[in-house]
Amino acid sequence: MKIGYPCINLSLDCKGDRTFRLKSYSEERLVEIVDNNLNCLFEILRFNVAHNLLFFRITSDLVPFASHPICKFDWQSHFHNKFQEIGNYIRTNDIRISMHPDQFTLINSPDKGVFERSLQELIYHAHVLDLMELNTSAKIQLHIGGVYKDKITSINIFVERFNELPDLVSKRLVIENDDRSYTLQDCLEVSSITDIPILLDSFHHEVKNSGESQAEAVSLASSTWRQEDGILMIDYSYQPGDGRRGAHSYTMNVDHFTQFLDITKSYDFDIMLEIKDKEKSSLKAVEAAKDDKRFVMAI
Repeated sequence: MKIGYPCINLSLDCKGDRTFRLKSYSEERLVEIVDNNLNCLFEILRFNVAHNLLFFRITSDLVPFASHPICKFDWQSHFHNKFQEIGNYIRTNDIRISMHPDQFTLINSPDKGVFERSLQELIYHAHVLDLMELNTSAKIQLHIGGVYKDKITSINIFVERFNELPDLVSKRLVIENDDRSYTLQDCLEVSSITDIPILLDSFHHEVKNSGESQAEAVSLASSTWRQEDGILMIDYSYQPGDGRRGAHSYTMNVDHFTQFLDITKSYDFDIMLEIKDKEKSSLKAVEAAKDDKRFVMAI
């Protein structure tokens, strides 16, 4: 079990998801921003290894406008050596990596234009992971998408579109249950047809489910992962007492976290803390999990 957090580190001075406006686009500006973002990513990874945080979600903004038609620059070749250096560090230190395109990446949209843009975005994410030479345990997580007034049709469109994806994307894709439209059971239906692994969002499952306990949910999701996928990934958060239903917590509730570890103790997984104070809560989670036999320390 590896513990981590998504995208940015609040303890460091660098900002690894810098971007800029489309109207300000230039190759010179792109090179400057990507160079900054890669250097900061490397700094974050070194921080994480030093603190036993071996699961990290790389920001989708690593290369701004990479999937946009305006970007003709061969950033893959220009930054090839830097990507390889980072990838070597990730492999050497056995860090688990994921990425998560934004909510506008919808492969089941009835609008073919949205699908084409989503496809280019997914290809960009796959290129990032491929440039780092990471194996297929490095995943791109995606929600099934919209319901569009007809869930059955929308699921069928997702399956059809998935079958159109290039291998560099499909081999890394995992689907995630959400708290509004698609439950774990919906994801299991899609997985049974496509063999896509299910990344379990434990908080979304708590908000919207079909009666499965958290332990049952972990067991069901875990069964969809093959050896080449690595072990199950879980996104974890919890409902703050004074927040709207479905809102992620600002900081760690250690008692809630240790209770989650206890009720799922029969299963191994890597756990991503979707908590707003990022590495600060992750460090608390590491302390809480240090005696858990599943917990992995840095090499």
